[in-house]
Amino acid sequence: MARRIILDTGTIIAIERGKLDVDAVLGADDAAIASVTAMELLVGVERADEARKRARSVRVEAVLASLPIEDYTIAVARIHARLAVQAMSAGKQRSAYDLMIAATAAATNRILLTTDAKAEFDQLAGVRSEVISTQTA
Repeated sequence: MARRIILDTGTIIAIERGKLDVDAVLGADDAAIASVTAMELLVGVERADEARKRARSVRVEAVLASLPIEDYTIAVARIHARLAVQAMSAGKQRSAYDLMIAATAAATNRILLTTDAKAEFDQLAGVRSEVISTQTA
């Protein structure tokens, strides 16, 4: 049965760098990315030096064209606010972008796939996550 998943930025980058097999990661799953992930990938294009910018742009645009992008809606914003307060109350510093991705996953009923075990997405209330290893590629 296909799962509804959302890929974080690190997972997309690991696939791009050949550290993860896209078919093994996605299988028949219904995959998407958060709008903030699209922004992070586009920042990578903007930061690339002139020698790499064109190739990076082509790869990123291919990703953006091939995966649905979940918008940052008011429903996502409400969950994002709850997760931000949860993190503050726990005294745990969290990236605003990570919280946006986690909130998008929760709001769209998707499992967040990440390569970053340190992000501890599973510690966030209402967020389902799965850490995938880059050691198996």
